[in-house]
Amino acid sequence: MTKMMKAVRIHEFGGPDVLLYEDAPRPAISADDVLVRVHAASINPPDLYLRDGYRALPPQWRPSQAFPLILGTDVSGVVAAVGENVSQFHLGDAVYAMVRFPHDLMTGSSAYADYVRVPASDLALKPSGIDHIQAAAAPMSLLTAWQFLVELGHDAPNPFQSFPHAPVPLASKTVLVNGAGGGVGHLAVQVAKWQGAKVVAVASGKHEALLTDLGADGFIDYTKVAAERAVANADLVLDAVGGAKMERFLSTIKPGGALFLVNPLGFSGHEEAARRKITVSTTQVRSNGKQLADAGRLLDNGSVRVVIDSTYALAEAPAAHRRASAGSIQGKIVLVAT
Repeated sequence: MTKMMKAVRIHEFGGPDVLLYEDAPRPAISADDVLVRVHAASINPPDLYLRDGYRALPPQWRPSQAFPLILGTDVSGVVAAVGENVSQFHLGDAVYAMVRFPHDLMTGSSAYADYVRVPASDLALKPSGIDHIQAAAAPMSLLTAWQFLVELGHDAPNPFQSFPHAPVPLASKTVLVNGAGGGVGHLAVQVAKWQGAKVVAVASGKHEALLTDLGADGFIDYTKVAAERAVANADLVLDAVGGAKMERFLSTIKPGGALFLVNPLGFSGHEEAARRKITVSTTQVRSNGKQLADAGRLLDNGSVRVVIDSTYALAEAPAAHRRASAGSIQGKIVLVAT
């Protein structure tokens, strides 16, 4: 008899109301997997894009999947079962992960559920110094900051450019982080600071006190002054926002510097960057349990902390998605399983 669980599933693409909290089969695991009893799962932009059917993409790139789907990639929980080839995790271990990303980008990695199947290679022990809510909030945002700024950690082809992304040394360098109040941004500020950089954070004024507390050396309220008018001779700009006019940051960067784009779609400044001798680079974040273990040490000792915008019960996923779509998020939104 199939074991059941509660999960948030979609049976069609659309707005937050297509998220339904209902019974679903508990996942089976392979020899290389771990079954995790989910305590918390966080919301990331790809969850919103998939729920909506990736309508912003050209039609030929949009998913055409069999429903129902279970969204979500970031989890924290406890090991409930291990595959026969798994020796590094045991029943009862507290763990966290970004699950099968980007492999399940178009199908959902099934984190909005009571149980989730996780490849052992995606998994790490949860830092003991933080709780499951904080741990669930970390993986995608923390791995994005880590792979952009510290270590790429893989040799998979780069879907956005012909060359692999390469982090640059940051000790004693000036780093500007645009979108510093969001999930990736507030962690990037701290990771860059941990590496010895002078960090200038760009966000709306509501985030100034928080970002100063997290270690930012300078703050720019973009609602009052444009960053490109307030900064010159930065060594690196990390843009965690994307959208129109990303090339405006080129004027803030010294020759030989770099512009890292978390969401590069729409960037049109490659010729100008070449004239200015600025490297423009991006990458696709990928699941990596070893990197989560490495970065988790910073969560454990307090060098980096995850800010929680708000929490919702798993059954309240539609409300959580509405909050995520409302904008002006400070940190991460987390779903808490029962």
